[in-house]
Amino acid sequence: MNFLFGKFVQNRGAIGLAVVRLVFGLGIMLHGSAKIQAPFSWMDAFAGANAPPGILQAFAAVAEFFGGLALILGLLTPVASFSVALVMLAAIGMAHLPASDPFVGAPGQPSYELAVAVLLTITGPGALSLDWLLFGRRRAPNETDK
Repeated sequence: MNFLFGKFVQNRGAIGLAVVRLVFGLGIMLHGSAKIQAPFSWMDAFAGANAPPGILQAFAAVAEFFGGLALILGLLTPVASFSVALVMLAAIGMAHLPASDPFVGAPGQPSYELAVAVLLTITGPGALSLDWLLFGRRRAPNETDK
């Protein structure tokens, strides 16, 4: 498990990561809430024949909705944030690059989902998370951050 979780950020850094996880996780979960209601066909309405296969649409819906929930809880954070990052990379490639705006959400508004997902994949959830309770506390005292 050290490969997935490494050392957990503690103290004030853990509070900052918890705030980022809560805000970002809620946003991603809300973003995926409509998609999870029609997971195999949510993209068909606006992409038509160019929509990816239903299984890829379902992956995106699950990654956003349940990945957002996992981020809020700080549960399996590296897996959840990596999944969200993959979905955001696909969105950039399918929707934003063709429109010449790789890091823009709605017209004229910046979008930072990929950057935040990469941040959480690299840093982990911090000590204020279920990951820390499940995987961080079990380490020997010399293996944890001070």
